[in-house]
Amino acid sequence: MSEIRRFAEPELMDTPEQVAAYAAADFSVPHQALVTKFAELFPDFGTGLVLDIGCGAADVTARFALQYPEAQILGVDAGPQMLRVGVAHIAILGLSSRVTLEELHIPDARLEELGPFDAFICNSLLHHLTDPAALWESLKNSVDGAPVFVQDLRRPYNHQMLEALVEMHTEGFAHELITDFHNSLRASYTAAEVREQLNSAGLTLTVEEIGDRHLIVYGRL
Repeated sequence: MSEIRRFAEPELMDTPEQVAAYAAADFSVPHQALVTKFAELFPDFGTGLVLDIGCGAADVTARFALQYPEAQILGVDAGPQMLRVGVAHIAILGLSSRVTLEELHIPDARLEELGPFDAFICNSLLHHLTDPAALWESLKNSVDGAPVFVQDLRRPYNHQMLEALVEMHTEGFAHELITDFHNSLRASYTAAEVREQLNSAGLTLTVEEIGDRHLIVYGRL
């Protein structure tokens, strides 16, 4: 069976239906896994200014803030409706004094004014980007040696694998979210493609496939 070619999806996921479906879904396992893996890879990290790129509804942002009570976190996202959900979530958890969410599209020149940053995290943004260099460029305004951790979907090899992953991981999901997951898998990059992106950006970060549908990118700048 032939390999799936990448099919881009809209960069912005911010319709009322998408926001409602995403906010209602349980992503606790992959989101907490991101925070746990970051802690394993960077055991010496504990404080500083963290940039969460494409923070969405801020679930990962909140989990990171709870893991690192001495860190300040700036979450940026281009979706105003998703950010409203995130701001409410952060407030309910009592994290507003350490977590700030801003509407910014990556790349955005304003990031130069807000950094430098002591660490970077990013979950499920890369596959939304028509130009992936936008993500890697946003890492340039950093403290020397800042840890980076990016987690994203990876494109299945063929359509049979794609349909199997959708069926396996969307039980109980709203129709809108099932459609988005299918489209996101098709829009995601392979590990080899991400390595090419990093090489073009001049970044020496590690790319690793994990589980049945994710890849992670990590290292120090």
